[in-house]
Amino acid sequence: MESLEIARLLREAFPQEVLDVREFRGQAAVLLRHGRILDVLVYAREHFDMLHLRSLCGVDNSRRNEPDLGAFEVVYNLYSVTQRHALRLRAQLDDPEAGIDSAVPLWPVANWLEREVFDLMGIRFRGHPDLRRILLPDDWQGHPLRKTYPVRLPSRGVPEWPGLTELQERAKQADALSWQGGDEA
Repeated sequence: MESLEIARLLREAFPQEVLDVREFRGQAAVLLRHGRILDVLVYAREHFDMLHLRSLCGVDNSRRNEPDLGAFEVVYNLYSVTQRHALRLRAQLDDPEAGIDSAVPLWPVANWLEREVFDLMGIRFRGHPDLRRILLPDDWQGHPLRKTYPVRLPSRGVPEWPGLTELQERAKQADALSWQGGDEA
C-alpha cells in the first residue's frame, strides 16, 4: 500500500485530527492535531502493521509562516517491515510546555528519542516514564535546537556553559594521568 493511500485512510478515520496531507518524492506526510496522537499512532500500528518507529524528532516552526503549522511539531516516522510501507506523521504543537502524549507504551525505543527531543527542543511528553535530560548536563540552561536559543560565543559576551571550565580541568587531569601510566581518571 502506498503512503498516500494510508494517509487517505487516516484522514477518513480521523477527519477532525488530520489537518493536511503533503506529498514529497512519493512519501506522504500527515499533519495532525496533537490531542489524539496516541489514538492515531495505535490506529496506524494496528491497521497498517506499522510496528517499527524509525525515528521521532522535534521541529521548531516558529519562524515559518504557514497556517497549518504549529510553532513546534513532533515527527513520527513509521514503517511496516512486513508490508514495506512508510508513513510520516507530523503532530502540531503551539506550546511545547503543554506537551504531547508519550509514545513509549507503543514503542519502547521512544523513551530515548523523546528524552532527546525534550533535552534539545524542550517539548514535554506527558506520561513519559523518565523525562529528563539525556545529552546535555543537568544544569544546562535552555534548549539549543530552538530557533530562539542564543548562540554562545564568548567573543560576543555570551558565556559558555558554567560547567565547561570544570570539565576541561578534569579532562586535563585525566590526560595527565594517562601519560603517567595511571588507570584512574
